[in-house]
Amino acid sequence: MSILLAVVIGCILDLILGDPQWLPHPIRLLGAFIGNGEKILRKLSRRNPKMEYWSGALLSVVVMATAFTLTLLLLIWLYKINLVLFIAVHALMCYQIMAIKSLKTESMQVYRALKQNDLSQARHKLSFIVSRDTALLDEKGVAKSVVETVSENTSDGVIAPLLFMLIGGAPLGFLYKAINTLDSMIGYKNEQYIRFGRFAAKLDDAANYLPARISAWMMILASWIGGYNWKKALQIYKRDRGNHPSPNSAQTEAVCAGALGIQIAGANYYFGQLVDKPTIGDDVRPVEANDIQRANKLMYTTFILTLATGVVIWLAVWALVNGG
Repeated sequence: MSILLAVVIGCILDLILGDPQWLPHPIRLLGAFIGNGEKILRKLSRRNPKMEYWSGALLSVVVMATAFTLTLLLLIWLYKINLVLFIAVHALMCYQIMAIKSLKTESMQVYRALKQNDLSQARHKLSFIVSRDTALLDEKGVAKSVVETVSENTSDGVIAPLLFMLIGGAPLGFLYKAINTLDSMIGYKNEQYIRFGRFAAKLDDAANYLPARISAWMMILASWIGGYNWKKALQIYKRDRGNHPSPNSAQTEAVCAGALGIQIAGANYYFGQLVDKPTIGDDVRPVEANDIQRANKLMYTTFILTLATGVVIWLAVWALVNGG
């Protein structure tokens, strides 16, 4: 029961505090660990390009094992010392795993710039949360990019870590964040990472497979509760959920596009190269700045629904195990 309490407190802290820049964050440490590990392993495999894949796989395993084991050992030690201290530190860890308020904060900075007709500032703010080239995007392109980011990250930045924590607390949550961070740093399909990051990319696909689909169905329910077009959300989800190179990214994007009655995705420039992707949703109306607010509302509603459902299931299983 203390694990569930820590998860709930951690989620509440994230909703209130977000991710202040002054606060040291373990994900940044993970990023530094991955970066330094890559440098070392690339030197070792430089003479034999065939070893690139196995070097990347080794890095992934070491990072995941370290994130999970250190968190678990620390929490076991704290549990033996004092239950209140265990819950407090555990809740702080869960808080740092979640990213719901920070995602809203970053996306709303772009929204405010668009509402102030400052396209240059909107492009600049957008560049912090997407990997695509933003310099040539018009207002519609900027708004569309933010909606895509919010809807996609509803799964891998919010619901997926929440599900992992509900199952195994902060240790499993940090294991997931290690996988997610590895994919974001080395899981690219370019010449530099196609071999070195292949293991990390496939691992991320596997880790997000069920969470992405759970997120999509919870978002459909959130569409109904939020007064959006849930029937269209369901229709577009069934039709367009495969319209992405990743098996998971289009799951929530399709729901969001259908619920809001817009079309997202399509061709975009990444690192100077035009990447042609299928569109998601129907072009019923142009994407606008207000769709950023709507996407955030969907994200928050989806999160609250998932947390509430997870707590109910957790308590039911606990009662069953403990004889009612």
